[in-house]
Amino acid sequence: MTYESLRFEMDGHVALITLDRPPVNALSRQMRSEVIAAFDEISARDDIRCAVLTGAGKTFCAGADLKDRPAEDIPGDFLEHNRITRETGNAIRECAKPVIAAVNGPALGAGLGLMSACDIFYASENATFGMPEINVGLAGGASMLKTLFGRSTMRRMFYTGVRLTAAELLERSILEKVTSREELVPTAMAVAQDIASKSPLAIKYAKQAMTMVEYMPQRDAYRMEQNYTMALAQTEDAKEARMAFLEKREPKFTGR
Repeated sequence: MTYESLRFEMDGHVALITLDRPPVNALSRQMRSEVIAAFDEISARDDIRCAVLTGAGKTFCAGADLKDRPAEDIPGDFLEHNRITRETGNAIRECAKPVIAAVNGPALGAGLGLMSACDIFYASENATFGMPEINVGLAGGASMLKTLFGRSTMRRMFYTGVRLTAAELLERSILEKVTSREELVPTAMAVAQDIASKSPLAIKYAKQAMTMVEYMPQRDAYRMEQNYTMALAQTEDAKEARMAFLEKREPKFTGR
């Protein structure tokens, strides 16, 4: 697929997705469709084992493009807009491969939603985070804030539109690391390459498990993980991993 609002690049088994819609990578309806298509492609491609999501320029994503709002005089347009808005985050959250956020600047509103849909978070020193919908007469994003912040911080951000710094998120153990802008993508890519070196089948099951256990009682979640472990134990990759460990060599995975 040809993308106009983002860049899709490969480095080995890692896909680097760069939001690229100047000046601030605001999400239009077309851009949302491209994000969905990109992460559906990542899910479907066997040669991709991990992905990194970042932004071009000085902004990760400033949120929804307020100039591209639904047309009130077209019946159903608001519902279609809401549907594609939901699926933008779902395409990342439900991606079959782990997704690492490399937040290179402000991540606001829907931009913070994109980050929250990822699995692992890194940010540069200039990154800021906020859900400023209240300042433009809107009220969405509480469900995204809930996945990142505690009760009080979540409500303060939602009611006031306040922005937090990368240092504040690191202090709350939300970010893995804060780097310079220059070191950000290389840092995230190094972790992605480490993930990509594992058995692709094991990573696929691990991503499924991490996605599901958040919503399940511990007893049921662990039983599901045990079922995944039994299924994995019968694969060629699992046997190769065990043999490589015993023989003190690097494993060679085939995805079978």
